[in-house]
Amino acid sequence: MPITKVFHVPPNESAKRIDHYLSCHLPLSRTAIQRLIKENLITVNKQNIKANYKIHPYDEISVHIPCPSPIPMTPEPIPLNILYEDEHLLVINKSSGLVVHPAPGHDSGTLANALLYHCKDLKGIGGRERPGIVHRLDKDTSGVLVVAKSDFVHRHLSKQFKLHSVNRVYIALVKGVMKKTSGTIEIAIGRDIKDRKRISIRTARPKHSITNFRVIKRYKDATLLELQPRTGRTHQLRVHLSHLHHPVTGDKTYGGKGYDRLGKTKINRLMLHALKLGFIHPQSEKYMEFETPLPDEMMEVIETISKEAWGK
Repeated sequence: MPITKVFHVPPNESAKRIDHYLSCHLPLSRTAIQRLIKENLITVNKQNIKANYKIHPYDEISVHIPCPSPIPMTPEPIPLNILYEDEHLLVINKSSGLVVHPAPGHDSGTLANALLYHCKDLKGIGGRERPGIVHRLDKDTSGVLVVAKSDFVHRHLSKQFKLHSVNRVYIALVKGVMKKTSGTIEIAIGRDIKDRKRISIRTARPKHSITNFRVIKRYKDATLLELQPRTGRTHQLRVHLSHLHHPVTGDKTYGGKGYDRLGKTKINRLMLHALKLGFIHPQSEKYMEFETPLPDEMMEVIETISKEAWGK
């Protein structure tokens, strides 16, 4: 259904462009807001405006958001690394570089396309564009992911994730030598007020997020960490580690200058892997846990920096 939202500009609000103002209050990019203005779907005091309009105190802004156009979903014979499967659910080892579900710019070649091919009856479970998908991993993160084969299983697993009762363990190779052996990162994060593609602490809609970490091994210029997210925010682990000034190696978005290098070693992927996933099976009500080893490309980097540290 189309949505209409109305905002009343407070008297103490400073003058700023309307696209900037709305991007801080809506889950939309400034580009998307400008498109709505061009289509006369955003009005101020019931009048059409231009994208460079600057807001004034007491302005009444009406935003009409149309229904999104559905992304066509086509089954595709994309190979899956299946760790476990029964009639109720599927557990896979997602490879780095595989997008989980379609989005603008990624309408094919996704995990969702592969799942529709592998499981013929997934359409509609969990949403048209996310068939069977209970949770997601970032495109460049590899590791364990569970998929539901029925609405009942999807609801049951989704509730476990919502209650944070799922056991999730990640491995990350981060830049720099971390001094603390273990600890907890607890900060509020959300869409960045200036760049909606990024998550940060500079946000108009902060959400509580918690990650536990433990050092596995320290190297000359890097640290291998075990991570346990206690909440499931978008980009949570990557933002938390960047906040500590130890970004995940290979992180193009949050890694800063030299994100793809560790000393002389070139990094060709995000060094973040979902190692372990444990949950209650919705049908049998038994606890199940799955673990997948670090991918070869991560192991190769770790072996290389280990040799460099010992001067071999």
